[in-house]
Amino acid sequence: MNWAEIISSVLGLTCVVLAGRNSKNNFWVGYLYNLFLFLLFWKQKLFAAMVLQPVSLAINAYGHYRWTHPGEHERASDDPGRLKVSHLGPREWSGLLLIAMVFGSVLGGFLSGKTADPSPWLDAYILMLTFLAQYLSAIKCWECWIVWMVVNVANMVLYLQSGLVMMPVVSGIYLANGIWSLITWKKLNKNGQ
Repeated sequence: MNWAEIISSVLGLTCVVLAGRNSKNNFWVGYLYNLFLFLLFWKQKLFAAMVLQPVSLAINAYGHYRWTHPGEHERASDDPGRLKVSHLGPREWSGLLLIAMVFGSVLGGFLSGKTADPSPWLDAYILMLTFLAQYLSAIKCWECWIVWMVVNVANMVLYLQSGLVMMPVVSGIYLANGIWSLITWKKLNKNGQ
């Protein structure tokens, strides 16, 4: 365990707890979280996870804007300055999952045998599902928590294979938060919040 893993763990937990509680402050913590994860994954040679961080930073900034600048029909009933929770239709949901799987296959093939990545296929699919979960979080779709739960279980496996100590525990806590947030956001969606 090193300082980057400890700081990343604290920042990540803070970020997801704030997001699950529908707090716009999660984005400020998320910016720091991206920086420390980049350093951590660089050190561990988890290249797909490392490359994720600059893109995550951009998605985080987009989400920060979307959550605080909703369109007229996207406003929460209790706060017109906040984006309300929404749902994806089955067709949109299927299409997004298919895109994530196709790009995961392409990246997994590229990383396999070409890098020192200890788990190239798992790392690649986690990367694409993380992009999907982040995008859905940025537009405040309830389904983001389903994808986050899958990512957290897969991350526990990846981190254990990579010799990380704290990150698998953190992923387990993320998983518990994801279950709680799934229920909370379902209620928010039902109430137009």
